[in-house]
Amino acid sequence: MRQAAQMQVIEHPVERLHTALRSTRKDLIETYQQFSRAEKTLLEEGLLPGNSLFNPITIHSNSDWIPAHPEDPQDFQSFYINPYRRSPSSGHNTIYIQTIGSFGEGAVVAVQYVEWLKDYCQAFYYGLVVKLLPPVTVASTACSFRINDNTHNLQLHAGELLNFLKKKKPRDAFCIVGITMIDLYPRESWNFVFGQASLTDGMGVFSFARYDDNFYQRSYAGRLKKNIKLKQGDYSVFENYYTPPITSTLLLRSCKTLTHEIGHIFGVKHCQWLNCVMQGSNHLEESDRRALDLCPICLRKLQSAIGFKIADRYKALLHWIEDGAASSGQNSKPTQAFQEYKHWLYKCLRILEGEKS
Repeated sequence: MRQAAQMQVIEHPVERLHTALRSTRKDLIETYQQFSRAEKTLLEEGLLPGNSLFNPITIHSNSDWIPAHPEDPQDFQSFYINPYRRSPSSGHNTIYIQTIGSFGEGAVVAVQYVEWLKDYCQAFYYGLVVKLLPPVTVASTACSFRINDNTHNLQLHAGELLNFLKKKKPRDAFCIVGITMIDLYPRESWNFVFGQASLTDGMGVFSFARYDDNFYQRSYAGRLKKNIKLKQGDYSVFENYYTPPITSTLLLRSCKTLTHEIGHIFGVKHCQWLNCVMQGSNHLEESDRRALDLCPICLRKLQSAIGFKIADRYKALLHWIEDGAASSGQNSKPTQAFQEYKHWLYKCLRILEGEKS
């Protein structure tokens, strides 16, 4: 690590990055050779210092994930030999998304937002099917809930939501993920949690509530009056409860979180190699710094599990950004926050199609 104007930059030796990508095992090196020449160019040039596609990780404070959660980095080989990692199979190749509670202001907007998330997830995990389960109310989950003592907003018990999802998981599911606009907590002693997942059960639940720019403001519309008394089992408090407006930034943050957490269900651990969507984050500012896509090492992990051509996956993501964004009207896809990512995808595709940027 080197110090740079009050932040640290994590720069691994190139040879170490190459070993993390290719492995030291003969069979895994041989499977790496099955990538096309252009794919290997993208993957390997992305490890070189100063390349324009994959930047080093920057640590801005001791509250960032890596200083707060020391762990060994996961290279491709350690991912591959992990007995608990999950790979899709012909009978279990569908990602199911279960919405819990209301989403966005107005039914049409809510439905479109969830469809956009589904389609993004299907492009990101190119080769798998992503399906939406019928929406459920908070009451139908029968989970515990509370008011947060600090932020005075409603919260749902994440572990009990996982128990609900376990019963709902279809037989052909690779995984099931619950998403909600209501804040979560894992146990009484915790302030909140962005999400919780079970790798062995292939499921997770995640909240986008704190991705509202106004969440931490005293004027936040989701704050309840202090004299409200809750009664467990009485879910009427969730009727017409505030949900944040659907903005381009909220959509980007939601896409990032959803794909990050599903990555864990594949067995991909937090990335410590390069700026990557699989980096851990302790707070929103750190999450916003994360890339939207995978570094070369994590990309190989996902490709080994699904088997896509890298260019096909990038084209699907590019299509998602461009499709529907140009249409005018209230219900056009708000992709303004994805423009930097769009240019990044074009640069990657130029390399994959034999043109140097």
